[in-house]
Amino acid sequence: MIQILNVEHREHVSKHSFEEVMRAFYDMTGSIEEGFGQVAKTAHSPEEFERIFKAREGSSGFMRFDVIDHGSWLATIGQQAKAVMVVLGNPLIARTMLQHDVGAGLNVPVRIFIYQHQDGKTRVAYDLPSTLMSNLKGDPVAEAASKLDAKLVALAERISGVKADAKACSD
Repeated sequence: MIQILNVEHREHVSKHSFEEVMRAFYDMTGSIEEGFGQVAKTAHSPEEFERIFKAREGSSGFMRFDVIDHGSWLATIGQQAKAVMVVLGNPLIARTMLQHDVGAGLNVPVRIFIYQHQDGKTRVAYDLPSTLMSNLKGDPVAEAASKLDAKLVALAERISGVKADAKACSD
């Protein structure tokens, strides 16, 4: 069986520089970049797991799982770009979806892309998780995914300085 989904992609076009947006992003997110599995295996109970990951959350409720600096590697082939893709999430949020349908694991953690467009403006781009998971059935999954949407949108708004309305998210 093959399913086709319609995904809602958003981009917040910021008046702030790439560096300012990245600084705000790092200020609002925690980190698990040394390896989720490495950290997770130190927990020996559900309570300890929760305590460990709660301590790693940033003020946004998210932590960085991986940061891929496209600008850095593109420079090695002669292309100048400011572009960073981040795998971003929180296992305490992910479990609110995975407990109802493990298929949500394809789309949690989420990704966010912060880059300087050819027009010189910094953009914060992401796909709404609820639309990525729209094939999963059940109100509990949809409700949890909508809450994840709200957290991701709030983060993008805060770091970009641009509200997530239809006008702000279009080119």
